[in-house]
Amino acid sequence: MPRNFPRPRLRIRIAFGEDEMIGPGKAELLEGIDRCGSIAAAGREMGMSYKRAWELVGTLNAMFRDPLVESTRGGRRGGGAILTPAGREVLSIYRTFEAKAAEAGAPCIDNLQSRLRAVTDRS
Repeated sequence: MPRNFPRPRLRIRIAFGEDEMIGPGKAELLEGIDRCGSIAAAGREMGMSYKRAWELVGTLNAMFRDPLVESTRGGRRGGGAILTPAGREVLSIYRTFEAKAAEAGAPCIDNLQSRLRAVTDRS
């Protein structure tokens, strides 16, 4: 019986301490901020509350030596947010690490996947 499993994906979280980490969610938020020019809009795209998006940005900005996101307050022209050069660099480093880890781990992931039970066998 042929196996038609979806391709496994690697989700990497790098923990620098108890509360200092970067993973797929924070990376996606940074990409959304870069694309949308807004923390709130990036959070909405992810189905994340305004408060949670701002909390994550605060955590990221406090974690690294240089802030990753700069925001401007609203007003007549509205507020906004941009990734700083440090933000772009951290995001790039994380995504590069993620890609290299996926490539290096592909044989192990394939081996694990080959050992999965067929979908009809799962209960």
